[in-house]
Amino acid sequence: MVGYDPGRDVRRQGEVCVGERSAADRLLAVLAAFDHEHPALSLTDISRRAGLSLTTAHRLAAALTAWGALERDASGVYHVGLRLWEAAALAPRGLGLRQLALPYLEDLYEATHENVQLAVRDGAEVVYIEWLSGRSAVGVHIRVGGRWPLHATGVGLALLAHDTPDAQAEYCAGPLPAFTPYTITDPARLRRALAEVRRSGVAVSERQVTLDALSVAAPVRGPDGDVVAAVSVVVPQATAQVPALTPAVRLAARGISRALGWRPGRRER
Repeated sequence: MVGYDPGRDVRRQGEVCVGERSAADRLLAVLAAFDHEHPALSLTDISRRAGLSLTTAHRLAAALTAWGALERDASGVYHVGLRLWEAAALAPRGLGLRQLALPYLEDLYEATHENVQLAVRDGAEVVYIEWLSGRSAVGVHIRVGGRWPLHATGVGLALLAHDTPDAQAEYCAGPLPAFTPYTITDPARLRRALAEVRRSGVAVSERQVTLDALSVAAPVRGPDGDVVAAVSVVVPQATAQVPALTPAVRLAARGISRALGWRPGRRER
């Protein structure tokens, strides 16, 4: 739901109803009102965040609730419904990859007993499609389906580092929001970080999202050698041993890549 901007619906000149919002736009605006920072909304909240009148928001929320895309609790607050989660779980890019990757993610977790994550890229963000965590693992601000900007996470750096030079330049020229004082916000520093990822084969993100965490990530390749995902382990920054974690993360990424059909010696980007 994050990433859809209902205000960006700009129609070409000469089309009917220029500037108006279609019924589909309004429905998507209601769904887009929910994100990881706003998982529960009142009807007034939905109206305000979706840019809709209270009457329209009520009508659309009722329709979405009847279908199961939203759920309404006893206090009148709305949440994302299980029906929408079921539909999202069928997304082929996440479903097949997650099923193939899970044994390797479990092995990585057993080797570290720390947070283990699998993510894919969606535009300028990573989307987490699997997450394993133990009770004693460092706290992280992620969830399955959650998103973060590429430059702020280990998995994001691993994915961006293997994109085309033009795509990297475009990302580096864009906004680089900070989440801690250690988040990379300087384009030149980001370019150097991406070059180091390509050189070493792993990405290290230290205290970029939370002050107490460090992640080590490695790219996952598809049958044609292109990077299609990234796997990472997130550990307490104060006790992190990057050289000790790197082989385990690489092994997991390599295993997932092989399961996807990649073989050593094929073209890599």
